Amino acid sequence: MDERVNLMNMMKITIKVLIQSALNLDRSLESDFPPLQQFFFVLEHCLKHGLKVKKSFISQNKSFFGPLELVEKLCPESADIFTNVRNLPEIKTSVGRGRAWLHLSLMQKKLADYLQVLIDHKDLLRADEITSVLDQKHYVEELNRHLSCTVGDLQSKIEFLEKTNSKLNEELIAAKDRIVSLQDEHNQLLEETVRIKNKSERHLQVNMQDTKVELETYKHSRQGLDEMYNETWKQLNVERQVRQELEKELNLQLGMKTEMEMAMKLLEKDIHEKQDTLVVLRKQLDDVKSINLQMCQKVKETDISLQQKSEQLCLLQAKWDLVDSTTRTLEERVQESEKARQISEENCMKIKKDFEAKTESFKQQLQKLDLQRSHLEQNLQIEKEQQGILQEDLGKEKEKNSSLQKDLLQYSQLKKDFDKLLIEKTQLAKLCKEQEQALQEMGFHLSQSKLKMEDIKEVNKALKGHTWLKDDEATGCKQCKKEFSISRRKHHCRNCGDIFCNTCSSNELSLPSYPKPVRVCDICHNLLLQRCSSNCS
Repeated sequence: MDERVNLMNMMKITIKVLIQSALNLDRSLESDFPPLQQFFFVLEHCLKHGLKVKKSFISQNKSFFGPLELVEKLCPESADIFTNVRNLPEIKTSVGRGRAWLHLSLMQKKLADYLQVLIDHKDLLRADEITSVLDQKHYVEELNRHLSCTVGDLQSKIEFLEKTNSKLNEELIAAKDRIVSLQDEHNQLLEETVRIKNKSERHLQVNMQDTKVELETYKHSRQGLDEMYNETWKQLNVERQVRQELEKELNLQLGMKTEMEMAMKLLEKDIHEKQDTLVVLRKQLDDVKSINLQMCQKVKETDISLQQKSEQLCLLQAKWDLVDSTTRTLEERVQESEKARQISEENCMKIKKDFEAKTESFKQQLQKLDLQRSHLEQNLQIEKEQQGILQEDLGKEKEKNSSLQKDLLQYSQLKKDFDKLLIEKTQLAKLCKEQEQALQEMGFHLSQSKLKMEDIKEVNKALKGHTWLKDDEATGCKQCKKEFSISRRKHHCRNCGDIFCNTCSSNELSLPSYPKPVRVCDICHNLLLQRCSSNCS
């Protein structure tokens, strides 16, 4: 398991190095490119991992070409690659065929698809019968190759021997004189057999040299792997140290987080208490406003009643003046009538004394005077009745005047109450202003506390961290929806944790969790700028 994990880690590192170097070069890669050779080398070791040793005539070697041949059955479109690999005259070993297959499939950009097919059908690779069949197949193929070589040689020898035998039979039948020539031919045959032996020995030496070269390459590759393993081990140690430092920072941030949560709870308690006080103050203000409205209505009603009563007073004074003038005129008339009666009586006495003879003439005059007197008495009675009516009106008006005087006293008291209410109103207005100022200050403090709460929430969000999207989960930019490729790389937003392209995340801002300016997407950049502007205002 450790070897498998190490191989997978080395494979990831080689792929990253290959992609970064390809992006830096900005051109197509050649076969002698060192990162590409290193990629094939590590991939070959990954494919050889866990394979059983296959026996051959020359030596024992792990051939990964056998499992790769299953791709031909599972993916019919890969048949052209296998035919091209098998038809290459320069490659004779299964290792070489496997390497050629890897190069061709990578050139066709289908290496990942073929390996995914093998992974999906890994049950075929694990089956013991199929592995034994594949081993037997490879063993039989190698036997067939060697037998085909030997059969070709033997067929050539058989043909040659048949020719020589036919010649020998003809010469034996023809004559025994040709024994010398047959011996010469036999010597020639011996020489040819020696040559064949030499050729076979040379072929064996060539095969031995190939195996030695492969061993040397394996040793070199082993040295390179050891060096890479040492480098990766060093990187692992460095990453462990970095991880320990990050864990320490996380512990510190967790402590800060607990402190911030305590501070938030205290702030929430203060806010609740202040909200309760605000509710009480608002109720008091509403009560004061209702009292002010009632007092204003009462003042308006008293003003209206006072105006009406003052108008009535004016009317009553006018009536009183008219009554005084009429009583004065009546009194003058009564005095005049009494004076006239006295004069008339005196005249009557004089007339009686002086003009007794003229009684008859004066009787008529007396009758006239009696008639006039009766008329005057009637007028007097009428005037007396009017005077009684006027006296009744005067009594009523006096009563009204007394009631108006009482109303004036009440008005003076109401005026005093109104002055007191005005004083209370001014005091209440001052209290209202002070309470409004207190409310404004409380609102200002509340806004500041809300801003602090938002900052604390942002810090908590930064401490908790948004869901950091993995590289495998994102296939395209979240904003512009363009797919990622070798030229369009993935970039994480340090605020929301989503993945964007370079154009959608080219801005940098300083966050609470990062002391230096870091990469931020366009959406988070605009939101953070708006929040900063609102906080400043």
